[in-house]
Amino acid sequence: MKVLVTGHNGYVGSVMVPMLQAAGHDVVGLDTYFFEGCTFGDAVPDIRAHRLDLRDVEPEHLAGSEAVIHLAALSNDPLGNLHAATTYAINHGASVRLARAAKAAGVSRFLFASSCSLYGVAGDGLLAEDAAFNPITAYGESKVRVEADVAILADDGFSPTYMRNATAYGVSPRLRADLVINNLVGYAITTGKVQLQSDGTPWRPLVHVEDFSAAFIAALHAPRDAVHNQAFNVGLTEENYQVRDLAEMVEAVVPGSSVTYAADAGPDPRSYRVDCSKLATTLPEFRPQWTVSRGIEQVYEAFHRRRLTEDEFLSSRYLRIKRIRELLQSGHLDEALRWHTPVQSVQDVA
Repeated sequence: MKVLVTGHNGYVGSVMVPMLQAAGHDVVGLDTYFFEGCTFGDAVPDIRAHRLDLRDVEPEHLAGSEAVIHLAALSNDPLGNLHAATTYAINHGASVRLARAAKAAGVSRFLFASSCSLYGVAGDGLLAEDAAFNPITAYGESKVRVEADVAILADDGFSPTYMRNATAYGVSPRLRADLVINNLVGYAITTGKVQLQSDGTPWRPLVHVEDFSAAFIAALHAPRDAVHNQAFNVGLTEENYQVRDLAEMVEAVVPGSSVTYAADAGPDPRSYRVDCSKLATTLPEFRPQWTVSRGIEQVYEAFHRRRLTEDEFLSSRYLRIKRIRELLQSGHLDEALRWHTPVQSVQDVA
């Protein structure tokens, strides 16, 4: 298939694109390139792509594509809270615009990177896809709104699927240090402290970035009727952990490290455990390869091999909120997070 991937230059996209190519798909990217140059290790895959703000997508940008995988978004709660109106404009408004443009262009499959964060404050019970939403951040709320507005567009010619991803972790050419596993390992190896910012009691579902990508590919390959206008929790049911347990797992892997709590560490109301059995039952092609414990070892080995320093780890290269603030302060972005200087396509996508 010809597949257009938004956010192809980001943390997940730079892992997913080579996996899509290995599965035989013709991949085109679309990205605003906020994090261009923020590379860890291997180079980001070089593919034909549109250098384009998601808010400016038109049907012609999607012409000829058979499927769209929509990853692009302001990617976490701190970044989403920087300017809530802009978060909704990009994560919600532009995502719905993209879906409408895809439908107008004749794209038949639309896979949306939703998030388990839309469950928000949910306690200790396992949540299936029919559980109530209770988001408490702009990021989580934006995912709820997109699912609702895109569902209305579904018909015989346009088939959306909502992939509610667990919290990702693992090595990527566009590494993020603001994800819980990557963050804990980074602190441990650079400071000797497995630093917790909360009291460690919240539950989080976890999924390795490669398994995250594999789930999307399985959904893309699935019969239309199996995934049409449906949501899936993406991960493994047994890979739900309390944050303090993750910290202890990191401590066991990183030599000389010990678990510590920030001076203002307190309870985090965001807590949810998810049931991923629907994904396993509906998409037998999806066979997860990673566990959290193995992923911690992967991240540790990668950081150790690169001799990662604390200054590098906590720099704008790997922290999304710092990168955006840097671009704002330098005048490269305006307050609406638009580039001041328009740029053309990275490569000819004809």
